Amino acid sequence: MEEPLTEDLLCELLESGDPASFLKEHDIPNRSLSDYLQDLLAIHNRERVEVIRAAEINETYGYQLFAGQRKNPSRNILLQLAFGMGLSLQEANRLLKTAGLSPLYCKSRRDAIIIFCLNRGCTLQTVNEELFRFKEDTVS
Repeated sequence: MEEPLTEDLLCELLESGDPASFLKEHDIPNRSLSDYLQDLLAIHNRERVEVIRAAEINETYGYQLFAGQRKNPSRNILLQLAFGMGLSLQEANRLLKTAGLSPLYCKSRRDAIIIFCLNRGCTLQTVNEELFRFKEDTVS
């Protein structure tokens, strides 16, 4: 199911007379990070072990993230998962926001490189090479 655009929801919320009716009408979930990770696995038809290995994350830590046993992962860990899972820019930003972290921002030099690589379906290795080439901190 396609999620509505944030801008469209914002307009509806601002025009709404009551936040309760808006929330009821749109069934805005209070989705946890592990719930969203599970949703992404299903959407992309991927296995946890495959994603964790592609993301180059310690397997125990990765399984704990997916199980909701680890709280507050770093932005880089989530970006590693985004590349490991082959997420779109929109999905990667939702992942970051779900964890309470700032989304990728094209006016940030490092983020611009990451956005470029996400948009082209690059691997984690490729984004790290590009970041290194531009003398920016790598994702992993």
